[in-house]
Amino acid sequence: MKNRILFAFFAFFVLLQVQAQAIFRPGVKGGVNFSHFTQTDNSNEKFSAKQDFYVGIFGALRATKVYTLQPELTYTRQGAKREYIDGFDGLKKNETLDVSYLSLAVANKFVFNKVNFQLGTTFDVKINDAKKYIGESNYRDNSFSSIDLGFFAGIGFDITKNFGIEGRVKKGIIPVSDWDDSYTNVVFQVGAAYTFDLK
Repeated sequence: MKNRILFAFFAFFVLLQVQAQAIFRPGVKGGVNFSHFTQTDNSNEKFSAKQDFYVGIFGALRATKVYTLQPELTYTRQGAKREYIDGFDGLKKNETLDVSYLSLAVANKFVFNKVNFQLGTTFDVKINDAKKYIGESNYRDNSFSSIDLGFFAGIGFDITKNFGIEGRVKKGIIPVSDWDDSYTNVVFQVGAAYTFDLK
């Protein structure tokens, strides 16, 4: 009984300390995506990186001196460039595959002076998709999975109190396409973030 009382008192004290030190700051972020799909055993096709952008908002809750919990809502344009051998005419062809998501992420940031290390998860909902054959101007509807789940890791550097840069690698775990269950998203992101002061 005595141990339980001591534990409850300790937990209450820690909770009070966290609440006293917690600082909430909203912000905006954006940058460049370098995305592709994972390679398969199919020797007749090859994926390479496609460049696009992401933009979003976040709320940084700094709970302790070294830990910040950061929920994020981001619009991210992803996809891949695909080179393949056409099964009908045997010719080598190229196409660009575009997939856009609304991404809800939770980042765990471990802060050491101006450097922070990031680990987190994402839940992505498909907004739209399309594919464009190189040399043609028209987009055609494609069939991609409606959601994706992923994990990410990254590193950031605070240039000032409000402005910083970051880089992340994100890996999806749900097959990205409906026609082949071996493709998953891989995204390398480089961007900047601005955090607002609340006074």
